[in-house]
Amino acid sequence: MAIIYSREQGGTRYEIRTAGNSVRLYANGVLHTQYNPRHQATGGVWDLLALPAAALPRVERVLLLGVGGGAAVQLLRQWFPGVAITGVDLNRLHLSLARRFFGIGPRQATLIEADARLFVKHYRGEPFDLVIEDLFGDGEGEPQRAIDADRSWCRALQRLVAPGGALAINTLSRRQLHETAFVQDPVLRRAWPGQLYMTLPAYENVVGAFFRSPVDPTHLHAAIRGHKLLANLEKTGKLRYRIHRAKTPV
Repeated sequence: MAIIYSREQGGTRYEIRTAGNSVRLYANGVLHTQYNPRHQATGGVWDLLALPAAALPRVERVLLLGVGGGAAVQLLRQWFPGVAITGVDLNRLHLSLARRFFGIGPRQATLIEADARLFVKHYRGEPFDLVIEDLFGDGEGEPQRAIDADRSWCRALQRLVAPGGALAINTLSRRQLHETAFVQDPVLRRAWPGQLYMTLPAYENVVGAFFRSPVDPTHLHAAIRGHKLLANLEKTGKLRYRIHRAKTPV
């Protein structure tokens, strides 16, 4: 593995490493993004963040909170051609690296440097078919979520999702996902009749997929296998995932 870029900023060391055609962004040794332009799936958590879109009646507008290197942007652009993506990241360097090393140009996404809390609070535009919340800090050694998924934050995110749309949120464990207000708050649960979570064998991350209409694991499986590109990726072993029904709190 070769290091092709290194910079320290605010106590965080950022590195771009390559392995073959794969490009990876690290912050203090923690992998934030991995993307190979020759592949149509990453084999990582970024696939899970984009997969809920397969079950939606339309995928025209997507909001990505936490751009990193932009792997999810590239996947969505390949899987759903013509989708308009808005990416928000507080870290100007993340956005610069996404443009420079991961090919995220104006045609791929509109990138906005902003605090996700303030962007969500002040947003008054058209809602999005899919909102992806992937907000992590550049901590030392281990990734940490940047914003607690409490009732206030989850309600604010809900306002940005169109009727019939979905929200994907990246968490570090099943317990952390279970503790989100999307699962714990009864009012929020009623607003999201489809509640699933997705995992990968080699990753500890758990991605919650919350739908504004009833969606169960069978439905999402069928939608993925009904999508020509995704079905081929799954058949050839390049797209791996496990879908589970979220458990209601006791």
